[in-house]
Amino acid sequence: MRVRHLSDNAEEILSSVVKSMQDGKGRDIVSLNMKKIHTAVTDYFVICHGTSKTQVDAIADKILENVKKECGASAYNKEGFENSEWILIDYVDVVVHVFLDSTRSFYQLEDLWADAESLTYDDSDGK
Repeated sequence: MRVRHLSDNAEEILSSVVKSMQDGKGRDIVSLNMKKIHTAVTDYFVICHGTSKTQVDAIADKILENVKKECGASAYNKEGFENSEWILIDYVDVVVHVFLDSTRSFYQLEDLWADAESLTYDDSDGK
């Protein structure tokens, strides 16, 4: 059973996160809809990667800024800013993963949740 800590605006947050990733030139943007997976602790995972630690950090900063401005939501938790290889931003119903390209290849997070409905976004302008 999931406990909702934020208002039910997961789709709004998801949209803002994807747009922020696109604006930050995030690569291979994917959302995983976890709603039908009973063991999942969130509704959505959103994943992208950057080609440098500087870019990963900038994408994550843009997400935090835009979701706060557009949705009025602050992250429940955030981790990984120390090394900027895998930054996780937790909005409870939406969990964001911004990877360094080599780190994403190593962990293959999408494969771990292969049973989730996956949606791939164009890197520049939406779906």
